[in-house]
Amino acid sequence: MEAPLGGAGWRRLLGGSCRRRQVGSLCVTKAGRAGGASRWIVWSRLGYRRGVAARYLVNEIFYSLQGEGVRAGTPNLFLRLARCNQECRVESHGFDCDTEFESGRWLTAPEIVAEARELSAGCGWLVLTGGEPALQVDGELIDALHVAGLKLAIETNGSVELPAGIDWITVSPKVAEHAIRQRTAHEVKYVRGYGQALPRTVVAAEHYLLSPAFDGDELDRRALAWCIRLCRENPPWRLSLQQHKLWGVR
Repeated sequence: MEAPLGGAGWRRLLGGSCRRRQVGSLCVTKAGRAGGASRWIVWSRLGYRRGVAARYLVNEIFYSLQGEGVRAGTPNLFLRLARCNQECRVESHGFDCDTEFESGRWLTAPEIVAEARELSAGCGWLVLTGGEPALQVDGELIDALHVAGLKLAIETNGSVELPAGIDWITVSPKVAEHAIRQRTAHEVKYVRGYGQALPRTVVAAEHYLLSPAFDGDELDRRALAWCIRLCRENPPWRLSLQQHKLWGVR
């Protein structure tokens, strides 16, 4: 294990000025670089560089606009975590899942922070998505991302209860209502194909959304008309499209 570093040692190691913040068991350093660039490094409470840290199977990290829900149109970093505990098929869910989330690489929290901040140093939000992100998200990852100056949103199917500390929760159920474990959210969103009934949700939310199914990147017009009808007949439900597919962005 490496020896603890004092302030001067930290600056020598990181090649510039640095500042540290303490959150729980984590100490996160923002290291200045020539030309204004910076990077974030997570250390243990005792000042040791973390030798054995939690690792997360990451499918991809990217920067784009949020395409769905109440926060649609806002710039966000996206952390897509690999793997899911559901298999969505049109026969059972009204739509086929069109996201590849099985592949991935193992990254630590500081590696995730560094890659995210390389994509955007100024973005204030990061969306945890998947797959099913609740299978991997824990307090250590939440703390590291918060200390890096990011607010956190999550898109979950609700089958796993979430840890504390997430700033915006979207539950999009893919399981029977009795199997939902995350029962509070800022917004609850159901994908609906043509003819599927309005859900009797167990999730208590601020916003209730219906999202018409897509066929790949093409909007199912019958599903759209059906969701419009359901929303008109059942306030406070409102329409939410996967607008990023219409915009041609990630």
